[in-house]
Amino acid sequence: MPGTETPGTEATYLRYVALGDSQTEGVGDGDDATGLRGFADRLAEHLARHEPALQYANLAVRGRLAAQIHTEQLAPAPALALRPDVATVVAGVNDLLRPGFDADEVCTHLDAMFGALTEQGALVATITVPDLSRVCPVARPLISRVTALNEGIRRTARRHGVVVAETALHPVAGDPRLWSPDRLHAGPLGHERIAAALAHALRLPDSDDTWTHPLPPHTLPTGLRAVGTELRWLAGFLGPWLLRRLRGRSSGDGRSAKRPLLHPVLDDRRPVTDG
Repeated sequence: MPGTETPGTEATYLRYVALGDSQTEGVGDGDDATGLRGFADRLAEHLARHEPALQYANLAVRGRLAAQIHTEQLAPAPALALRPDVATVVAGVNDLLRPGFDADEVCTHLDAMFGALTEQGALVATITVPDLSRVCPVARPLISRVTALNEGIRRTARRHGVVVAETALHPVAGDPRLWSPDRLHAGPLGHERIAAALAHALRLPDSDDTWTHPLPPHTLPTGLRAVGTELRWLAGFLGPWLLRRLRGRSSGDGRSAKRPLLHPVLDDRRPVTDG
């Protein structure tokens, strides 16, 4: 089966399925009015340049915890039924933002998803989580959680032969210019870099390590400009996020996957589920 090939060989990938939360959905890269793009869409486009017949489904929904991604997006109907040759699974960030975060529990769900997809023959890829405190200083208390999650991701990925794009290891991941104004989601350039990291980890044609290169130097705002930036972030993003948590609500309430069926990347007119 194509998905059993080693990254970098002449495998032909005809079906790509993305599982995850808001990053995989594409939040931060576009908007709900004009449509979201995101790293998964960008990776699908990279794959389709070399295999025009590629079909792509994106099952991700913002706000989902690892357990929800496992139970809602893997089986019995979604990802496994689509029989992907290649899949991406990105989960755990929403968990580490919750008071009861348990890295082992998150990795139990990753283990189940990695195992089911690889046993079916898919080549699976994932990413590690950058240090969020480099973009959002109030996230410093989460550093130990990020470390524990990344160690678990690596350990679980090794168990199943899952490819890991090590976005956490490169300083450029902490450059604010790669992040959206909410400081939680990648911006367009960040999604572009994540897609490039995954393509490089998968050893796809026309991929290289330029995604690790730093951006040109820039000057950070200071004084009143810096204060204004922080106040706008507190009012526009942190406040509403805390309010949702207090109400027990999620940004994904009432939402469904943007691309639940396989569609050709180069021609979205023909949805398919098999064959």
